[in-house]
Amino acid sequence: MNDPASSAEALRSALATVLDGLPPKQAAHAVERLIANYRGATPTDAPILRDRADVAAYAAYRMPATFEAVRSALEAFADSVPGWVPASHVDVGGGTGAATWAVTSTWPGERGVTVLDWAEPALALGRELAAANPALRNASWQRSRIGAALTIESTDLVTVSYVLNELAEADRAALVDRAASAARSVVIVEAGTPAGYARVIEARNRLIAAGFRVAAPCPHSAACPIVPGEDWCHFSARVSRSSLHRKVKGGSLAYEDEKFSYVAATRLPTVAPALSRVVRRPQIRKGQVLLDLCERDERLRRTTVTKRHGDLYKAARDADWGDPWPPYTPES
Repeated sequence: MNDPASSAEALRSALATVLDGLPPKQAAHAVERLIANYRGATPTDAPILRDRADVAAYAAYRMPATFEAVRSALEAFADSVPGWVPASHVDVGGGTGAATWAVTSTWPGERGVTVLDWAEPALALGRELAAANPALRNASWQRSRIGAALTIESTDLVTVSYVLNELAEADRAALVDRAASAARSVVIVEAGTPAGYARVIEARNRLIAAGFRVAAPCPHSAACPIVPGEDWCHFSARVSRSSLHRKVKGGSLAYEDEKFSYVAATRLPTVAPALSRVVRRPQIRKGQVLLDLCERDERLRRTTVTKRHGDLYKAARDADWGDPWPPYTPES
């Protein structure tokens, strides 16, 4: 895989170049409106991103975080399907193309890439940014309504990131079914909130019903052991903030943590999901590490790893939220 840090830096550099000259106040006002839209009830008959100013603000505000969340999900998926490299990729509702950058970071090299979105200004900016990424220079950016009428050509990989929240229930179901019919593998990413997790579980169930196997984050394709309403499954990706990013978001820290929920499912014949996965931030205490795990026997369990476990203890101290446990070893 490519170095994620260098891929993220290339994206930040491309954003800075394309967005140079954007008045900070205009960007900040656009961001405020976008936040209000995303947190409220969003109509499905019109795109949220209306013009160049909206798209520029969105790209500075959301693209780095979307890239890191999708890249994290793809990395976990790639670990579970060792040796597989998608030859084609369709990004549904891809907007300015953050997920396409994440795919090229995970699996370097050119492939057939199609980005579908209903906001032409987003597609236009995505096309501009892609000029800085050799693997995306021949990508196709197509305007398409995202919903029940969507058509997806046959492809190895479909990504759907931060899109389901914009759709009515019937359109969400139709989109997932279209993706399942068209792709060998599907990766869906949503916000790491109870509502985002609920949308991911809904999509997970539809993909399993369509014959897919869950490759990540779950170590199994059975029912999720989390009791609805009591908890939700989500993960965290660290996002470095550029100076432009800090200006647009009004933050002072050099980083932020993006919480996300996801499911990666596939029709591939060889899948090696994790034996278990760390589903909470590990708790490091004197001489021991507490790990909350989702396991293959369809249960959640806390395990304690101590110094007596030797190398496993060292691995536990290095373990991160979202990692496979024990440290990933492809199954035969």
